[in-house]
Amino acid sequence: MRPPGAAGRYPAGRGSAQAPEAAEARLGDGAADGTPAKDGRPAGGEQRRPGRPRLAVVVGNGITGDSRVQKTAIAAARAGWDVTLVGRSSSKRREESVLGPVRVVKVPVAAHMRAVVAAERRRPHLRSRITQFGLPDDAAWVRARAAHAAWVREQSARAGWLTGEGTGPRAALAREALKGWVRVRRYAHKGRGRLYQWERRAASGAARPTGDWRRDWPELVDLDLAFGPVIEELAPDVIHANDITMIAVGARCAARLRARGLRTRWLYDAHEYVRGVEWPDAVRAAAFPGVEEEYIGRADAVVTVSGELAGILQEAYRLPDTPLVVANAPVREAVSARAGEGVSVRDACGLSQDVPLLVYAGWIGPERGLDTAVEGLAELPHAHLALVAAAKPNATLQRLLFRAEQLGVRERVHVVPYVPQEQVPDYLSSADLGLICFRHVPNCEISLPTKAAEYLHAGLPLITSGVRTLRGFVERTGVGEVFVTEDVPSFVAAVQRGLAARARLAGRITEELLHELSWEQQSAGLLRLYERLAGPESAARLAPRTVPWSVSEQPGLAPSGTPRPAGSAPPGGLPAGWRALGSTPVRLGMGCANSAGQLAGFARALCERRQDLSAEVLMQTHDQSVIYPADIYAIGERTGDLGFQLERARRVLGSYTHYLADSFTPALGRLNGGHISDDLPSLSAAGIKVALLAHGSDVRDPERHMSRYENSLFHAADERILQVLAKKSARNRRMAAQSGLPQFVTTPDLLEELPGARWAPLVVDVDGWASERPAMERARPVVVHAPSKRWTKGTEKVVPVLEELDRRGLIEFRMVTGVPWLQVQELVKDADIVVDQFAVGTYGTFACEGMAAGRPVIAFLDERLHESVGVRPPIVNATPHTLRSALESLLDDRDGARRTARESVEYVRTYHDGGYTADVLDGFLR
Repeated sequence: MRPPGAAGRYPAGRGSAQAPEAAEARLGDGAADGTPAKDGRPAGGEQRRPGRPRLAVVVGNGITGDSRVQKTAIAAARAGWDVTLVGRSSSKRREESVLGPVRVVKVPVAAHMRAVVAAERRRPHLRSRITQFGLPDDAAWVRARAAHAAWVREQSARAGWLTGEGTGPRAALAREALKGWVRVRRYAHKGRGRLYQWERRAASGAARPTGDWRRDWPELVDLDLAFGPVIEELAPDVIHANDITMIAVGARCAARLRARGLRTRWLYDAHEYVRGVEWPDAVRAAAFPGVEEEYIGRADAVVTVSGELAGILQEAYRLPDTPLVVANAPVREAVSARAGEGVSVRDACGLSQDVPLLVYAGWIGPERGLDTAVEGLAELPHAHLALVAAAKPNATLQRLLFRAEQLGVRERVHVVPYVPQEQVPDYLSSADLGLICFRHVPNCEISLPTKAAEYLHAGLPLITSGVRTLRGFVERTGVGEVFVTEDVPSFVAAVQRGLAARARLAGRITEELLHELSWEQQSAGLLRLYERLAGPESAARLAPRTVPWSVSEQPGLAPSGTPRPAGSAPPGGLPAGWRALGSTPVRLGMGCANSAGQLAGFARALCERRQDLSAEVLMQTHDQSVIYPADIYAIGERTGDLGFQLERARRVLGSYTHYLADSFTPALGRLNGGHISDDLPSLSAAGIKVALLAHGSDVRDPERHMSRYENSLFHAADERILQVLAKKSARNRRMAAQSGLPQFVTTPDLLEELPGARWAPLVVDVDGWASERPAMERARPVVVHAPSKRWTKGTEKVVPVLEELDRRGLIEFRMVTGVPWLQVQELVKDADIVVDQFAVGTYGTFACEGMAAGRPVIAFLDERLHESVGVRPPIVNATPHTLRSALESLLDDRDGARRTARESVEYVRTYHDGGYTADVLDGFLR
């Protein structure tokens, strides 16, 4: 069996967290020591590809909420760099997405080295062998205690018997000797127990620093094992290592690439003073300064966030050059660019313009001193406080809200969500004053926080505690008021002064100050540093381009290497026939599952046949999504953001005339809830006609399906998944029955689940799937099976049959998993036979695509269900038990197989090219 490149059984670059040997194996094609090859090229034959110089921006977090690294990547892309942003995956899978022209790669990080070090710590040493001799665990200690107690009771009884046997000197001596021996054994046992318990407490207690960061915090080595191969495969000209967790990764990757003969340079971006952080344990407090000390001197350049920290780093590590200061700041160009379009913090709080509103935006931790603001609110009876925070409150925020409840001010404390980084100043601008209540901790003393610049770009005067750098900045510029740190009366007085003099203080926020505190100004020096590190030859290849600062992270990566969602619309337009939402009489919105690209197919089919209609498709994605064409992509977690929800509400309620709810998903993010039923009042009030579209497990009853079909997909489902699907489908069926809305299903079997629905057949691009290669011409036909999820297709039951026929040389079996949509299309066109599902009882999108390519398709069909809508699909009907004979019949009767292929094309042209579906939907769209 020959896997066709990336379409083999194990998709390249999509597996789980790497084992160490995988990282080692991917050092390079050449020798591990970097020895040049005989032809004089670097080991492994490395050659720079022509084009833009390459930059790898690496960070140890999930990227999504890190505005500094996102803006760094966008600024470099605008300057003409080929940028890859590498971060950490929250799952056990590699994830890829795009940020405009920036490729985003998120890698899973295993815990191999952490496990190694933990095992070493548990290994017995000389002291533990003495203190725990004969007592390997707590159970052994319990047994030893019982044995000792039994011995003591027996010896005590013997002493009693000796007492009764006589009163002479010999009896008394024997009795006292026995009592003495029992006391000695008791003392020995008690001492042994104390030693054992002491050793157990020492072993189970907090680890103590060893002075070697590799042993103290081995997660840093795990990060290198995960990130290193990805970065080295990119072979960048420059590596930008962000924060302390990436310093070893950057240093090692650059050294290994140089060993291969490349000229890679790297810089370390110190986001904070690691020696001044209150780390949660002693091992991190030792490990992070240790790794910084080992590698900072090896960096080709050092960047940091403030002049104070630059001086500290230069002095502490005797750096030859002062680190470049690049403060995190808002993009000036993006401020007010969408004024009035997005939600404001005042809107989010539900407050009128005359209510004094204080705002704090950013991380909420003990060192941020926000308890001072909450306490002060009790003395500011008309003021409200907005805390811009993550949706899930942490322990500090929970304590603040509890204290607000105790003080009777909870109704004036509003927790509002984050918005994308480029929208922050506009979001905050409706408040009156921006708060910074930092306590006196080192990192708060030595830099101007990002929120200060964000407040000023929002036009907000600052109310700040007396930490050194902030106090000096406010006193120098006059843009706010300073209060004594952690002093509530001083805070109250500063707020009162700020509110009284707000106009005067805001007037001191000059354009010159905002320019200095803009990302455009701060990043200019960083871009010059990149060019210097890369060298004049690489810098000469820079080709600046226009990239909006507002680009957001979107899923997918085009096979060509041009970062964009796979299978999405090419730059500059939508797929042919897909009319962008405009001023047409019918404006149809569809979202947001887009299962198998069906919403895209519906949009194309409808726009081709109706000139009065335009359409917009929203697709919600997650880390394992296959990306299909859509107008808008919403990464899963973003749908919970209030900003996204309100933008969707404005778009949907202000633009659509009709809405097709795909798989019962909500139209407005999760503004009203996670189900389309939650949005129906809003859609109805806006006069939008709504219809429901079901595809399969969203309405299919698992119990009924399992009782009907021996090979039902639900037999193979995990019990937890089965419970979720049963509950979800029951809710959807109940809602559909009670709603009175038009209902459509894409496969005939679902008409039994939704008796009031109509069949709106699956849509495929018949011409796009057409293949010039005739089917069944090869002596050894190619058979393709492409399960999106193996358990839903009956894959485990049919693969052994296909592999056996492959081994016998009768077919060439290709299993396609985890590859982009466009690549699947090419593989199907090159096949001879398509094997679809054996666990549902109907045919799906993949079968339609195989028929459109002119290939005989094998699948399991419940013919009764299809006859109910008057169709007889030309599909070779088989079960896992009859698959072998079905395939052999196609191999034996090649003319019959080709006849089936021709009938298949005619069938999909009749029912699945979009015309039939458009006619079915016509009544709803009038």
